[in-house]
Amino acid sequence: MSLGRQGRNYLLLGGLQWLVDCAVMMALSHAGMPVEPANIAGRISGALLGYWLNGRITFASEHNTLGRTQFMRFLAMWLCTTAISTSALGVIDDLAGLKWAWVAKPGLEVLLGALGFVISRHWVYRR
Repeated sequence: MSLGRQGRNYLLLGGLQWLVDCAVMMALSHAGMPVEPANIAGRISGALLGYWLNGRITFASEHNTLGRTQFMRFLAMWLCTTAISTSALGVIDDLAGLKWAWVAKPGLEVLLGALGFVISRHWVYRR
């Protein structure tokens, strides 16, 4: 599959993941949950959706697959990006407040999503 097609699919599916992730994080933090666990819950929601969809659609090819190895790679990538996201949002919440953490969340996830595309394409879903 071409880079353009993968990029388009990743953006479309990533947009859906992003909406789920942000909505869950904002709803939980609005309800009183601290930003850090709310962010983790949001990222889990998006990840559950994204791993399978990206493996079956975005990165599907004869060189890629979904299996235990790929899931473990995905988990490693997800843990690292979640640590970055959660730490950054916690600092923003502490310094500027919850509303600024909500403002920062979408942009931060877009940046991490771009990194995730490169890592997924070249490592996560490879056989």
